[in-house]
Amino acid sequence: MALPNQLGFFDLARRYEALSHQGDPLERLAQQIPWAHFWKPLEKCLRRSKREKGGRPPFEAVLMFKVLVLQALYNLSDEPTEYQIRDRLSFMRFLDLDLHQRIPDAKTIWLFRETLAQAGVVERLFQQFDSYPAQQGLQACGGQVIDASLVPVPTQRNTREENTTLQAGACPAGWEAQPAKRRQKDTQSRWTVKHGVRHYG
Repeated sequence: MALPNQLGFFDLARRYEALSHQGDPLERLAQQIPWAHFWKPLEKCLRRSKREKGGRPPFEAVLMFKVLVLQALYNLSDEPTEYQIRDRLSFMRFLDLDLHQRIPDAKTIWLFRETLAQAGVVERLFQQFDSYPAQQGLQACGGQVIDASLVPVPTQRNTREENTTLQAGACPAGWEAQPAKRRQKDTQSRWTVKHGVRHYG
């Protein structure tokens, strides 16, 4: 039974329901990613030794990778990441953590990231991560804590000549006479590469 002013189970469920109703982007992202596919490559590169008797068990590898995803999406360093996990229900739900569970601190996050970096697998893991939303026609857009989101990525079906004209800063011939077509074209977007994966935006 919850004490006065203490968040109970049903209170928490209602909070999560409200987050979902308002369109929690992390909930949508989590549904697009088959997280179990990351378990083997993570465990292989971590090669964790058995902990000493009485010591704390290590955090699950996929959970820690999801922490790195949060850092990339929200442009967070290690200390703010620890704070935001403690503070934000959306982060807790994304990580599948309950309120009573311990969370990774800043040092643990740093050590995990350094271990992956030394193993040379960070780029490959994020390439794999980026590929799943892309298969659904979505892109995980990073930013600050308030604006990271998933957005549909429109496909620009321009001819080679039209793309050359756009890159030169001009409007392709015939577009001015077709205002409806012009409105559907993002003339300032370009292809870029993130974690080895090509994105348009």
